[in-house]
Amino acid sequence: MIIETIVTTLNETGEANFAPMGVTIGDGEILIRPYKDSATYRNLVATGTAVVNLTDNCRLFAESAITSPQFPTFPAELVPGLVLTDACSYYECSVMHADTASERATFRCKILKKGILREFIGFNRAKNAIIEAAILATRVRFLGVETILQEYRRLAEIVQKTGGEQEAQAMQYLHNYVERQ
Repeated sequence: MIIETIVTTLNETGEANFAPMGVTIGDGEILIRPYKDSATYRNLVATGTAVVNLTDNCRLFAESAITSPQFPTFPAELVPGLVLTDACSYYECSVMHADTASERATFRCKILKKGILREFIGFNRAKNAIIEAAILATRVRFLGVETILQEYRRLAEIVQKTGGEQEAQAMQYLHNYVERQ
């Protein structure tokens, strides 16, 4: 099962990258599958470590999908990395094996530490809609602006009916981005 997370990686100089990414969490390991042209891929190759953050803050998904934001963090304990302050839980990981033969690499990572900061109470329909909208925003060059804006009209209705201020702001943020493309 793929779980939507924010993967934090560092480059060789210690600069953080925050990437919304579906990962597979298994027994003692996590599969991370970034595209080879991504900062996450470059950082995993360079450092061999990541922090996988589970959060219910949909704004983090929206912002990190389309920009290179910096979020409040604190240092990981067992790997060179950063934990999102707004994570519900997180996994500190080191790469055990990398398969880089295809366009999407597969990094099998060993979980070195699991941390819990607060309870994860889940996503409501609005938060799910924001995650879908963020994924669509990353595909604007493939799908086209009009196709995405059409889907955004449907998602915006869900956000309006079931979301709060955080979800409304995230939806507007993504909508503005797609319109500028």
